[in-house]
Amino acid sequence: MSQELIKSVQEAFQRSKPLEVRVGDTVTVHQRIIEGDKERVQPFNGVVISKRAGKNGNFTVRRIVNNEGVERTFPIDSPKVVSVESVRSGKVRRAKLYYLRDRVGKARRLRDRRIVSTKAGAAKNAQTDESSEASE
Repeated sequence: MSQELIKSVQEAFQRSKPLEVRVGDTVTVHQRIIEGDKERVQPFNGVVISKRAGKNGNFTVRRIVNNEGVERTFPIDSPKVVSVESVRSGKVRRAKLYYLRDRVGKARRLRDRRIVSTKAGAAKNAQTDESSEASE
């Protein structure tokens, strides 16, 4: 009985399109906040340091405010999460970036992940290389 009730509630709030969030990405999470009878959307931007998949999946975003680390965990299928924008993609080799908690200053930065160009983009780059060689 209770399992069926939990499953029905989870299916009601499940997203039709999954969130595109990867560990190491710098994201802006827009969250719906209700204060009394007013409703507003508050952005929270930071680095995704962990992600848990599945029906009860969530992701943790960390940012620095007034030299103090702030982490928030957002459920993936929560109706309060309006949208998630990816600002930057970081190159990481770990599933959990808990080591960033101990880092200070520039050591906290992550390298950008390079996007592999498509064939059309590679062909365009080859044409510009040929034209620059011909002009020299």
